[in-house]
Amino acid sequence: MTLTSDSGNLDLDLDALLNRFFTGKVVRKDLTKRLKEGINVPVYVLEYLLGMYCASDNEEVIADGLETVKRILAENYVRPDEAEKVKSKIRERGSFKIIDKVSVSLNERRDIYQALFMNLGVKDAEIPSRFIKEFEKLLAGGIWCIVTLNYFFEEGAKGSPFTVHDLKPIQMPNMDMDALLEARKAFSESEWIDVLLRSTGMEPAHFNDRTKWHLLTRMIAFVENNYNCCELGPRGTGKSHIYKEVSPNSILVSGGQTTVANLFYNMSRRQVGLVGMWDVVAFDEVAGISFKDKDGVQIMKDYMASGSFARGRDSISASASMMFVGNINQPVDTLVKTSHLLAPFPSAMI
Repeated sequence: MTLTSDSGNLDLDLDALLNRFFTGKVVRKDLTKRLKEGINVPVYVLEYLLGMYCASDNEEVIADGLETVKRILAENYVRPDEAEKVKSKIRERGSFKIIDKVSVSLNERRDIYQALFMNLGVKDAEIPSRFIKEFEKLLAGGIWCIVTLNYFFEEGAKGSPFTVHDLKPIQMPNMDMDALLEARKAFSESEWIDVLLRSTGMEPAHFNDRTKWHLLTRMIAFVENNYNCCELGPRGTGKSHIYKEVSPNSILVSGGQTTVANLFYNMSRRQVGLVGMWDVVAFDEVAGISFKDKDGVQIMKDYMASGSFARGRDSISASASMMFVGNINQPVDTLVKTSHLLAPFPSAMI
């Protein structure tokens, strides 16, 4: 199907327009589906790699790039069931590059930062403080990275033989907004809506205008500070997909259980929690939202109302948006008659 544009590019379809005005930044979504099967990593991790090697409309370049990405994933992605094999490879080679989710904590007794690798299972690899200063999200939930790990065993040493030599987060390093706005002029409003939907893995040709706008509202939290919203609907409608798979700037709290220290502020470490580290904090399954602290819900309400919260003697501001996702098991008209629309929420939040 050929899409028209207000700028006169009448004969160019959307794919051609994107490749023309966003050269080197376009990734074919069908390639991510091919790679996703059997590899449990977020879509944006795969898209980062595809963007490095497959950002072209030339089929030969794409085919070669796809093989390169497959080889990188086969050699460097750490599968949980192959963790010991990868550890052995690091030991034998002395240094090896891996793809894994990394979170960092401070070891106060030794005054060093230590990295935890989710799939590899290494809990106390020493990591230079320069990476922490540059990528603070390592301290709050962790991020997917391409990491070069070194191995050096010294008898009698207190620390782990694993050390982080190099670390590169798998995300866009920066955004040139001026270039984006200039390229945007080549697209009509309807085309740009389709581009935004495609960027999340949705094919706009299958949706009517009302559905498109509904899907767009899920993205508002990524561009507006302190935008709080809930979406309740039938199961399996992709409500939490965008917060988990599409962006490295959002975090999905599965199950709904958390603590005030984790979400807002850790008073012992004097460290702001998830709301200070992420653009969006989303809660999956709102029915299960609970805090181990009695004042958790009240602090959350205060934060959503004012964008700040009080802990100890301090009033702390943050800009993260909060999204609440939940399932309803009845038709809306039935739900309204028998209870109310917010029935899936725990009673403490209503």
